[in-house]
Amino acid sequence: MGAELDLAEDEAATVFSARKIRTRLRADGLKPVSAFRETLSWGRDRLYGLFDDGAPADSLVHARAHIVDEVLREAWLRVLPEAPAGVTLVAVGGYGRGELLPHSDIDILLLHVPGALEQYRGALERFTAFLWDIGLEVGQSVRSVSECVDEAAKDITVITNLIESRLLIGDASLYSQMQAALTPDKVWPVADFFRAKREEQAARYRKYDDTGYKLEPNVKESPGGLRDIHTVGWVAKRHFGAQTLHELRDRGFLTKTECDELFAGQDFLWRVRFALHMITGRREDRLLFDHQIKVAALFGYVDAEQQHHPNWAVEQFMQLYYRTIKSLSCLNDMLLQLFDDAIIHGDQQRPVKPLNSRFQIRGDVIEARDEELFRKNPAAMIEMFLLLQQNPKIGGVSAQTVRLLLRDNRLITAEVRNDVRARGYFIEMFREGAGLTRNLRRMNRYGVLGRYLPAFGKVVGLMQYDLFHTLTVDEHLLYVLRNLRRMALPRFASELPFCNELFKKLAKPELLYIAGFFHDMSKGSGGDHSELGAIEATRFCLDHGLSHGDAELVAWLVEHHLMMSLTAQRADISDPQIVADFAAKVVHREWLDYLFLMTVADIRATNPALWNSWRESLLTELYRSTSRALERGLDNPLRSDDMAAEAKAAALILLAGSGISAEKAREVWARFEDDYFLRHSPEELAWHLPEIIKAPADALPLILVQALDGRGTTVFVYTRDRDHLFGLSTGVLARLGLNILDARINTTADGFTLDSYVVMEGDGSPITQPHRFDEIRDSLHKVLADTAISVVDVNRRMPQKLKHFSTPTNISFSLDGVRNRTILEIVTADRPGLLSLIGRVFHKRAILLDAAKIGTIGERAEDVFFITDQAHQPITDKLLEELREVLIRTLDHAIPN
Repeated sequence: MGAELDLAEDEAATVFSARKIRTRLRADGLKPVSAFRETLSWGRDRLYGLFDDGAPADSLVHARAHIVDEVLREAWLRVLPEAPAGVTLVAVGGYGRGELLPHSDIDILLLHVPGALEQYRGALERFTAFLWDIGLEVGQSVRSVSECVDEAAKDITVITNLIESRLLIGDASLYSQMQAALTPDKVWPVADFFRAKREEQAARYRKYDDTGYKLEPNVKESPGGLRDIHTVGWVAKRHFGAQTLHELRDRGFLTKTECDELFAGQDFLWRVRFALHMITGRREDRLLFDHQIKVAALFGYVDAEQQHHPNWAVEQFMQLYYRTIKSLSCLNDMLLQLFDDAIIHGDQQRPVKPLNSRFQIRGDVIEARDEELFRKNPAAMIEMFLLLQQNPKIGGVSAQTVRLLLRDNRLITAEVRNDVRARGYFIEMFREGAGLTRNLRRMNRYGVLGRYLPAFGKVVGLMQYDLFHTLTVDEHLLYVLRNLRRMALPRFASELPFCNELFKKLAKPELLYIAGFFHDMSKGSGGDHSELGAIEATRFCLDHGLSHGDAELVAWLVEHHLMMSLTAQRADISDPQIVADFAAKVVHREWLDYLFLMTVADIRATNPALWNSWRESLLTELYRSTSRALERGLDNPLRSDDMAAEAKAAALILLAGSGISAEKAREVWARFEDDYFLRHSPEELAWHLPEIIKAPADALPLILVQALDGRGTTVFVYTRDRDHLFGLSTGVLARLGLNILDARINTTADGFTLDSYVVMEGDGSPITQPHRFDEIRDSLHKVLADTAISVVDVNRRMPQKLKHFSTPTNISFSLDGVRNRTILEIVTADRPGLLSLIGRVFHKRAILLDAAKIGTIGERAEDVFFITDQAHQPITDKLLEELREVLIRTLDHAIPN
């Protein structure tokens, strides 16, 4: 008949006994198709019930495979009751391992001898058709033994599937022939198989950016996922002929503790996958936002209120997920290195080079010279990573030493943290610089970093359930360090040339590294993470021998790490007073360099979609104007009229040779307020002016679209002022699928408006195609030239990801006394056409828009509008309250499906 899948002695084995399943499949009074369909449905429902009751995941996946086994055997016997020779049904791949989730692929091999297919073609076609009729989707391959060998020799995937095969029913001798033909001495020797599997894993890791800590991880394929466990099992099977991972413990490759950890991790990931299949009703291995809250609920997590910060159920669940894959990644590293020693190097004597009395290099890895080293001297666990940093040719840590780290890292107690040697080793890693990120990652992976710095340990695997932060907090901190290190390296100078130049001027780069490492470490602790982090960073610096002056700089950077990005993105940095206020907070010219570099590294490590040429230009503009203000002295601030005059002079230089005289330029510019010259670069002024001069008054609106260096794609509108111009313009741009990053609105005394919008494609990419420029220009002209059009409907669907978040609208007002206007800040749910909707409210309330700073923070829109009444005065308190009520009502009831 075939190999019976061994079910553990538990409830699942009782429910899904072969006898019970066969009785159902052969039920009297039911047509075969109905009986089989009913059995599959019954099996699925019982599995779901057992999952809800907390049955072990291994029981569930094996029970599902067991049900399918019986269904396939019974279906086979319906068409081939005589058990003919020469044809065999074989389970392969994950099904061959006896592991099936509710909607996993069911892969089978129809093994045959020459001539058998023709002989039994009719019966086999009926078998396949019957499976289709009962709703059992299978992936079927049809091969002879020789074809199996040929295909396996060419493709590592094929040999992998076949070595995991199980005989289901049919000619057992034929199956034995296939097994004998695929042994390592005939095809895929063990060493070649191991190398191929190791490269396959590396390629898979690259596909996921070498991290499993993304917001929507793949439970199966991401680093640390189930595929890592499969890889270990495949190599063990090929090398030892092992049938289960338990045999690795029997052969001394795993300790009991490690084996328990491996199986606990596998059980957890199986349960997550099972829950995903159950929720979606299909094969689904990705923990998408759609599913995370539901899976967390299935695992029993509930929201818990903490001071200042709710500990959401989904964040608790995802932290367990990330910590589990971290543990599995570590075990995978260790086991593959043990296999490398056993398979590739075998009995070879690898050269040993002493490093000091505690460590040596064997081959290309570092190892402890004494198995009791870390128990006798726990500070050596920190020393080892410094040695790795100081000796970059060392490839990694030996498997046996990884095992010692996992065993002994719990010995890093308060006494060790206070040990002057441990502190010396750790702070030297930051001073060393080169290799810092790589070795802090190793420390984190092996559980040492979180033990040495308990504050870091708290954020390991900690996620924030939003679209803004794309990594867990610990990964984000390490990515910030990575970004800072890239700024320091000549080979990455072309990536961020200005940052590279600034970095060369830093007196003590290690202070920037420490600040970057600590800036978010107090997240989830309750309270303001910047203030708490500054306290933590100060303590760390002083404990590790830094001067009070150095500790002050690090603490200031941690406490104010958001200040520069918030100022650039939410304030009108063309205003000299804004710059002066910012400069007063920075105080020191050198501190500005540190803050700028940290801000860039932080933004690029938070969300890849956040960093673009526009944001870079904003930060650089703020840096340069602040630098200039500090050099002039805080008691000698820049004047608006001086800055406007400088912008005009620079634009005239750019216009030299264009045929436009300085007199003509000044004649046109005399109609414009200073704000226009403060908000636009000289390059933009030189771009606008010739077109404004050429444009006949009866041919307006003038629409210009151009990609400017460092500012992304800018859309410029020059026309007679009219009602609802902002709402119409932003509506057209939104309808075209564009994201608006910035809006600058200027109105002349003689009734014209000069509006600029910085835009990019909806996916965050720059606009590059000429036809796209034409489309923007033509679409805007069509709407703005038609005075009968008062509303632009934006019919774009809301992106699926945005639907999973609820962001209630929050409105705040403040007074810009210098420019005599009201500042309106809106935090609300992002959605297509949001700005156009806000523009309609402004229009109906007779509110004039002076400028806007547009910020999209994941699923949240955080926009700032500078507004006045029709008399160009700040909005009265009474109208502000009416405006607040209308905006909240409008925005919270206008979220599309």
